[in-house]
Order: sequence, then C-alpha cells, then structure tokens
Amino acid sequence: MSGTNPYPLLETIETPGQLRQLAAAELPQLAAELRKFLIHSVAETGGHLSAGLGTIELTIALHYVYNTPEDRLVWDVGHQSYAHKILTGRRAKMATLRQQGGLSGFPKRSESPYDSFGTGHSSTSISAALGMAIAARREESGRQVAAIIGDGAMTGGMAFEALNHAGHLKSNLLVILNDNEMSISPNVGGMHNYLAKILSGKIYSSMRDGSKQVLSFVPPVWELARKAEEHMKGMMVPGTLFEELGFNYIGPIDGHDLPTLITTLKNLRDRNEPQFLHIVTKKGKGFPPAEKNPTCYHGLTAFDPETGEIHSTKTALTYTHLFGEWICDMAEMDERLVGITPAMCEGSGLVAFSQRFPQRYFDVGIAEQHAVTLAAGMACDGLKPVVAIYSTFLQRAYDQLVHDVALQNLPVLFAIDRAGLVGADGPTHAGSFDLSYLNCVPNLVIMAPADGNELRRMLYTGFLHDGPAAVRYPRGSAPGTEPEKEMKTLVIGKGKLCREGRRVALIAFGSMVAPALEAAEESDASVVNMRFIKPLDAPLLIDMARHHDVIITIEENAVTGGAGSAVTQCLQRHGVDVPVINLGLPDRFVEHGKHEDLLAQCGLDAKGIANTIRSLHN
Repeated sequence: MSGTNPYPLLETIETPGQLRQLAAAELPQLAAELRKFLIHSVAETGGHLSAGLGTIELTIALHYVYNTPEDRLVWDVGHQSYAHKILTGRRAKMATLRQQGGLSGFPKRSESPYDSFGTGHSSTSISAALGMAIAARREESGRQVAAIIGDGAMTGGMAFEALNHAGHLKSNLLVILNDNEMSISPNVGGMHNYLAKILSGKIYSSMRDGSKQVLSFVPPVWELARKAEEHMKGMMVPGTLFEELGFNYIGPIDGHDLPTLITTLKNLRDRNEPQFLHIVTKKGKGFPPAEKNPTCYHGLTAFDPETGEIHSTKTALTYTHLFGEWICDMAEMDERLVGITPAMCEGSGLVAFSQRFPQRYFDVGIAEQHAVTLAAGMACDGLKPVVAIYSTFLQRAYDQLVHDVALQNLPVLFAIDRAGLVGADGPTHAGSFDLSYLNCVPNLVIMAPADGNELRRMLYTGFLHDGPAAVRYPRGSAPGTEPEKEMKTLVIGKGKLCREGRRVALIAFGSMVAPALEAAEESDASVVNMRFIKPLDAPLLIDMARHHDVIITIEENAVTGGAGSAVTQCLQRHGVDVPVINLGLPDRFVEHGKHEDLLAQCGLDAKGIANTIRSLHN
C-alpha cells in the first residue's frame, strides 16, 4: 500500500456533508476505495467483515440522500455498520476497533451523533426507528427515519411486532431489508430495478392516490382496480406480507447498484407513509475469500488482506468445542436428545451435531423466546432438549425460561456459552448477569465448570436431571488435560476443596478457579471450586467459614445478586458470623478490550485477587 495513494477520494470525506458534495458519477470510485479500506482495516484489527462489505453501496447511498445526523439511520445488529463508521468521521480511528479505549464494533450513541441507536442484539431497529418517527411527528420537525435490518434479523418476532405497529400508525418510516442471502427472493435484475423506480416515484404515487379518490365513488370499479394493482405487484414482487401490514413495498432491487439505490431512496424520502424497501446484497462483496465463505469471514481475527488467510494462535480446545463433542456423544447414547439454537450453529459448536443428527437439530432463527418455549413443549412429551444459547441472548427469553420451563419443572438443559466478559465484542455481548438472573428462579440447577472435563460432567449431570438445569461456561480455551470420553456425573450441590490453606478461604466459581489457585500460592489461602451455584454446598461453606478468618467469593458475573450474594445469604441463614468479601464484575457495563486486560481492570485476575488478600493484612 506504498506509493500511489489508494484512497484519494475517501480521504477527502470526514463527514457525510462532504460526501453529499460529490457528483453522483464519483460514487462508484468511492465505493471501491471504501471496500478496499474496510478489508485492510479489519485485516489488522479483526472484527466483522462479510456483512459490512455487502452494505458499502447502501451506506454511501443513505448518507448521500439523507441529511444525517439530523435524519436518523438505525442499523440492526451492528455488523453492517463499519462503512457507516468510516464515513462519519471515524476513519482514522478504525485501527482501534474493538480494542480497549478504541471504537466499538457496534453503533454506540456515546461514540458519535451519527449513531442514532446503540445495537448489538438483533431485530431492534424497526421498534427504535418507529419511536424516533413518532417523536419527529410530535415535534413536526420533518426529520426522516430509516431502519436498516438484515435478513437474519427478520426472523426475530420483535421485528414483526414493530412492523405491525408502524403500519397501524401510518408513520413516516422507511424500513430497508438488507437481504444478503437472497432468503426472500432471488429475483434481482433490470426489471426489478426499473419497477422499483416506477413504484417509488411521484407519478405512480400521485396516480395511485388520485385513482383512490376518483374510483372510491364507484366501489365495484375501485375494488377491481385495487385487485388489479395487487395482482400486478404480486406477480413481480414478493411484498404481499408487508403490504398487508400497511407498508408500501418496493423491490427487490440490486443493493450494489448505486444509481438505482439513490433514485429509489430520493423518491421514498418524499413519501409520508410507511415504506418497505427490499434490497439484495452479497455478503463479502468484493473480497473473494469472504464471498466464497461468508460465514467464516463474518467475525474473525486478523488476516492477510491479499490472500484472506486468517492468523490464528489458538491451540487449546475451547469450551464451545468440548460442548459440541459432548452433545454428539450424548446423542449417540440417547435418541431422545434434541439440540436447539437461535441462529448460533457455528458459534455454539453445533455444526457437527447438525450434520450427524439433522432430524434432531433445530435452528429456530433469531428467536430466543421461541427456542425456549419450543424446548418446553418438547420436554412435555418425552424429548430431552438441549438449548445452546449465549448468556447475553438468554436474557431475551427470560420470561419463557421462568414461565414455560422452570414453573413447570421441565427437564430442559441450557448450555450457556459466552458467560462472563467476552473481550472485543464488549458489553452488548458480555454474559455479565446470568448467575444473577438465574439464581432467583426456583427449580433450576445452576453449574459452572472450572475446566473441560468438568464441563462434560456437568452437561451429563444436567441432562440426566429430572428438571431444568443450566451449565454456564466462558468463551475461549478450557483448562484441563485430554478430554474424557466416558460419561460421568457429579453429585448435585457438592463442591470441591482444591487447596487447604490458612486464614483466607477463596470460594471460586467456574472460570475464577484457576486465578484463585494461582493467587492462593502467594498467601497460602484455601481454595474451593464450588461447581454449583444452585444448590450451594452449604456444609462445605459452613466448614470453610468456621476454620477461616475471611471468606472471599470470586465470580465472573455481576457482584450484585450474583453467586457471592448467595454465599453470604447461605451463611447468614445458618447463623455463621464471618466477614465475606464478594469479588465480581462491577456495577457498570465493562467496555470492550482484551479479555485478560478487562479481568485485570476488574481485579479478577490472579494479581487482583492476591492484592485483595494482601489488603486484609494491612
């Protein structure tokens, strides 16, 4: 990238206002430069690539047509928004993407006025945009609002709840469906682009509205005209559902055709009613490795921008990998086992299971609520469901977990991945609260493994348990030796004394056992691997309290309402009076950065735990 400046046009753009000064004929060059810059930027920092490459032209067109930031753009999920960040004054900071103190990997209101709404979880854009459209109408500001939602996010029921409401209110709102896997229709081409321009234009709109007024005086004729219009549009576009919800449907159009995008968006900007624009894009557009394997290049570490070769230093098995092995082994043993995931096949380690047991694998899309109640229904009639779900996404199905599973005491096993801090993905994806929000639910057994083999034993224990059970484990490598292949169980509610020491007892949960053992060597503290958050091993806790001066609980979960709180309450119930210190995540959202740095920041690495112990002697 030496010699000639590869970004002569892009480097003149610091704000969308400057973008809007360009001639339309210059925009294809800008798109090419922006795509190249994005590839080389993510190659250095890692991050999400495929979806962003597919929205280059759309991002340019939106900022070219709309008066941002006064007009609001609401991005769904956030993976699509890297190009948006680059064009809105953050190009020079892209080298800090997802690093501590640097740019977030998602839209973030505190980061830029161009980020109208913070995202990370999916299917929220239409609801948020509708709220903004209502505010604009009340203020009579004339402000325009557009929601950009990916096709995967359209599987979330919240999106359709918002569409239904927006259509009912007849709000001035544009919803753009970025269909990047042609999941609704593969029909992209000249006819569809031409039709989109016609249907979004003023002439068609005025003729349509005028015909309504004239023909309404002749009801049979108006009804015939209405049906003819629906019939013609139905033959050429797949928009009947959205029309029925109250939206004027346009598309599908080629999302990489800048002139068509700009013309269509200009037409729609002047329409004061709910509009639904369906565009089709290609994931990984312009980068052959990502086009060939968009899933692999969805979220990744650093890579070679020329060859696409991904740099990786991982050698140890991850908890996710070990879960994937266990569920396949368990499925071989028990044909009642079924696996459920809300659109997280790869992330949850279910690829091998989905291939070996396709009739027992259920990917329900981005629909966490449905995933949990589906499992409850299966459990009612004799199946043994395993719900593989990230901690942060289980939050979205909390009512279903409480009402449909726990209340009915159904045997559903929750394999909760990404528990605790998740590093570069930041607070939208951190599993900071699951011990707090699960521990108050009756009938639920909650476990946290300290190593890979303990994970297998806990999964087997939870699977055999005649009631709901949850195993929460972190992202990343699992400590331990060669994984066991035989199925072994644990005694429910039984912890393990790992090290006997003096004065201080460290009560560690899951991922915190390893740093606790390391810290204990310096201070000769006792260390307990509690294993179970619910039920707690009360006899072991009482024994530790009676033989030590201080109890320190350690968890990679919010201190408020977490496992440490449960330990304190347990000792109080049994009349044991001993000082208890709770270590865990602070009462704030921990920002993105390297996982080890964030743990140190929270005092949860071995050094931080040792410092806490030393402070007791001062």
